[in-house]
Amino acid sequence: IGHGRLAARLLSPETKCFAFLAGHESFAAAEGAIKIAQMANQSRPADKPLRCILNGLGKDAAMIISRINGFTYVQTKFDYYTGELKVVKETAYSDGPRAKVNCYGADDVREGVAIMWKEDVDVSITGNSTNPTRFQHPVAGTYKKERVLAGKPYFSVASGGGTGRTLHPDNMAAGPASYGMTDTMGRMHSDAQFAGSSSVPAHVEMMGFLGIGNNPMVGCSVACAVKADLALNKK
Repeated sequence: IGHGRLAARLLSPETKCFAFLAGHESFAAAEGAIKIAQMANQSRPADKPLRCILNGLGKDAAMIISRINGFTYVQTKFDYYTGELKVVKETAYSDGPRAKVNCYGADDVREGVAIMWKEDVDVSITGNSTNPTRFQHPVAGTYKKERVLAGKPYFSVASGGGTGRTLHPDNMAAGPASYGMTDTMGRMHSDAQFAGSSSVPAHVEMMGFLGIGNNPMVGCSVACAVKADLALNKK
């Protein structure tokens, strides 16, 4: 049900911005989010394409990822006294469609949430990384609370697989039970949850070749919905 609702959100013209939230360690998962957006745009109105942004921890990491992948690095500065987010500069590292992907690096959760508001994010997916407790889950949870209070729509998706495994059992003081942190953090804010593993070669192959993202269930939900729409409406 959750995957179906995610696909419906991404195909809806009312959804304008799709964000991938990560600790910025994951290159492949970001690639998957872009492919999902490209697939969704096949069924969306030409004048209302789904925008895709990357929002992660660390400005240097965001700049490097942008340079390697041809994204547009958006350097921001957050005023912690006024809560104002300012754009310092934008640097496009290509002149093709990949340059339309804005890549942000935040210093902390507050700036990450401000970036979400700046881009008016409607749907986001938290990615697996070594910073789940420091960035992506707190950003998604805080942003969701603020969106609900503002009466604005927001669909939060939590990536489960990998998050628990990157937290050492000793740090969680729970031994093998630390793997439960995967579900625990995601269930605090998510409308849908899935286990994605972008490092698995088969998944990486699906990202580029089939264009269905870093998770088979999520990507296939969108891809199948698009194909059904194209066939039924003879687009």
